[in-house]
Amino acid sequence: MPSSTTDSHVAVLAFPFSTHAAPLLSIIRRLASAAPNTHFSFFNTSKSNDTIFSSTKPDMQLLNVKAYDVWDGVPEGYVFVGKPQEEIELFMKTAPESFSRSMKAAVAEMGREVSCLVTDAFFWFAAEMAEEMGVPWVPFWTAGPNSLSTHVYTDLIRETIGIGGFEGHENQTLKFIPGMSQVRIRDLPEGVVFGNLESVFSRMLHRMGQMLPQATAVFINSFEELDLTTTNDLKSKLKKFLNIGPSNLISPPPTSDTSGCLSWLDRQKTATVAYISFGSVTTPLPNELVALAEALEASRVPFLWSLRDSLKVHLPRGFLEKTQANGMVVPWAPQMDILAHDAVGVFITHCGWNSLLESIAGGVPMICRPFFGDQRLNGRMVEDAWGVGLKVEDGIFTKKGVMSSLDLVLFQEEGNKMREKMKALKKLAEEAVRPTGGSTGNFKSLLQMVSRPKIDIAKDNK
Repeated sequence: MPSSTTDSHVAVLAFPFSTHAAPLLSIIRRLASAAPNTHFSFFNTSKSNDTIFSSTKPDMQLLNVKAYDVWDGVPEGYVFVGKPQEEIELFMKTAPESFSRSMKAAVAEMGREVSCLVTDAFFWFAAEMAEEMGVPWVPFWTAGPNSLSTHVYTDLIRETIGIGGFEGHENQTLKFIPGMSQVRIRDLPEGVVFGNLESVFSRMLHRMGQMLPQATAVFINSFEELDLTTTNDLKSKLKKFLNIGPSNLISPPPTSDTSGCLSWLDRQKTATVAYISFGSVTTPLPNELVALAEALEASRVPFLWSLRDSLKVHLPRGFLEKTQANGMVVPWAPQMDILAHDAVGVFITHCGWNSLLESIAGGVPMICRPFFGDQRLNGRMVEDAWGVGLKVEDGIFTKKGVMSSLDLVLFQEEGNKMREKMKALKKLAEEAVRPTGGSTGNFKSLLQMVSRPKIDIAKDNK
């Protein structure tokens, strides 16, 4: 079948670990709905594809989105030795070749040349792939603008504060980067100036920061008004920087409340409940789970805790029985619906980007216990830049620290101020996704960019 250059064919390269592939697929579905004549080939490992496509309702399936499986990079008979990031390392070694091979197969099958390359921003090598193909490279950064900025500025940060030898200066701020005056060295993601700088992940992020200025556009799930200083600075560093979110306000995930969380919340008083969840990847250490449970029991604050069944063994003996009158522990919870409920007064969270945006959408202040990556940075912005929450004392859960945090957010005037500031952010987020909002305009720009036929791109490149 001859390759057509008059029809658009977008190749989408997904990162199959953590919560990366699902948000990318959500945006691709939005684009595919708005551009029915553009075909989107979604390249991802079979394991990740099975997970994110199996949760799709039949009425959300689109004829112009097709999943393709790529090799996960694990050789036949390979025995995992338990190294950190082992799966990621194996995948990244073979990713450029695996993606290229799968794209060629998709082009041959469909008869449409690839006209645009949309990828997870981690795939810095896609810059070279897109250049060879003569098509735009449009990467998606799954976190917020501040963490993106730290990777774009990694070389400057290393030159200015050095690597490693800043013991005793961990609280030094990054005032030399626009929008980072509140951020301290210790808030940075691992791999920028501390941690294993030679790990596959650190090298990948460093290279990504160097390559992103070559991208046709970089898009993120955020809204400009959340951080105008950082947004405007990134606009000056990148060819195009498009905030197109928050996605959760545009296309909320389907609701499923198998545990009866929402009906339980209906019986609680307004802004009194502590909702607790640490996402699908992070888990506090057993001693911290105990401290958190003891604080909830002693404070008598009504709580709804999303906690995997396998982790209940770490809870203090008798905790579930003693707190059943005012608490609920469930293995999974419909987070967006919970945070939008009037009864919820505070969100105890790991401060991942998606959870942060869902908290803003619900107008709920946060108590943050960051673990890794961008979470410390997000926690710093929540507490010091936006004033919509606080980080737990000394960075870990203690009974005293949690009780003090709950008291401040739920019962003190400072907590009321946080709630008002969060409501203001919620309003800005809602305005951004309205038909005349900034995120809507940016989405239209993205749509126009990715849905252009290859024949038009070829004319521009002449």
